Amino acid sequence: LRRGRPTVHKAYDEATAILVGDALLTLAFNVMARNEVHADPAVRVALVVELARASGLGGMAGGQMLDLAAEGRFEPKRALSEKEIATLQAMKTGALIRFACRAGAILGKADMAALADIDRYGIAIGQAFQIADDLLDVEGDTKTLGKAAGKDAAAGKATLVTALGLQGARARLKELLAESDSALTRFGTKADTLRAAARFVAERRT
Repeated sequence: LRRGRPTVHKAYDEATAILVGDALLTLAFNVMARNEVHADPAVRVALVVELARASGLGGMAGGQMLDLAAEGRFEPKRALSEKEIATLQAMKTGALIRFACRAGAILGKADMAALADIDRYGIAIGQAFQIADDLLDVEGDTKTLGKAAGKDAAAGKATLVTALGLQGARARLKELLAESDSALTRFGTKADTLRAAARFVAERRT
């Protein structure tokens, strides 16, 4: 389930779901390359390159492969270290969240120092999103979440909640929220929307 509805591979079939994923990823590159995104072609090229890095071998696709390996798909299952779990998660959803943050800075032609701070922010909220998601999987219910609760434990997935415990994961989430806020210091009140986004990521209930 996602948002209370069957996922594509359940509503239709696995082949359709894979093709839909291929089509949507390709569409994303189409959107990034369009003239209306930015008048400067160098900016559009930078966006395409960043998205390729975030979604490819060093990002989402590679992270998903590590996740499959952690489930014991290719070799005997073993417990992952906290660092290994953080790397896996940073390469999956975290890479796309980080890209979304960097993309805004690239569109605004931010200087290197500002881009570095936005990057720090993106890394922090990417990690925070995943920890919050893992906590919801343990503490939430299917009706509220709109997706199956408890699926990580059932699948034996490696998460920071299993590595750190509930209290440790909550403490880490608090640290990441502070890190995201610190990264935005130079922008003052102009970054209040980003601060609100970080709080939403950390405190969401669905």
